[in-house]
Amino acid sequence: MGSSHRNHKVADRIKVVIAQLLETKIKDPRLGFVTVTDARVSGDLQNASIFYTVLGGEDERAATAAALESAKGVLRSAVGRELGTRVTPSLEFILDGLPESAKALDSLLERVHELDAQVAKARENAKPVVEDPYKIPRTVQE
Repeated sequence: MGSSHRNHKVADRIKVVIAQLLETKIKDPRLGFVTVTDARVSGDLQNASIFYTVLGGEDERAATAAALESAKGVLRSAVGRELGTRVTPSLEFILDGLPESAKALDSLLERVHELDAQVAKARENAKPVVEDPYKIPRTVQE
């Protein structure tokens, strides 16, 4: 079953509310520089998955995950007040793998550029084996 327009609207609203709350209300020192990248809601609006990224290393990611887990109740009640729906979705915070994917893609593109440069360097002084490879040579008949 496909997702509805209402689910997208609710997910977008949850994304905005969570981002505002993390910026203004949650004052946990473990909370790093967090960016909420996406939110997805189940079809029955019972569960919400919030994807986030954290600037920094593995320690900052772990500390931020712990801070989000401890603030989950406060965030859920605020989301419930803001949404005004009959059911307040339970929240699940998921670290977004987008930065790691982007780094891997960048390294692959860098490798492709290096190989292209090697091919261009090899092509500089190259000469064709025959004048025209598509031309059939004539045979001299006597």
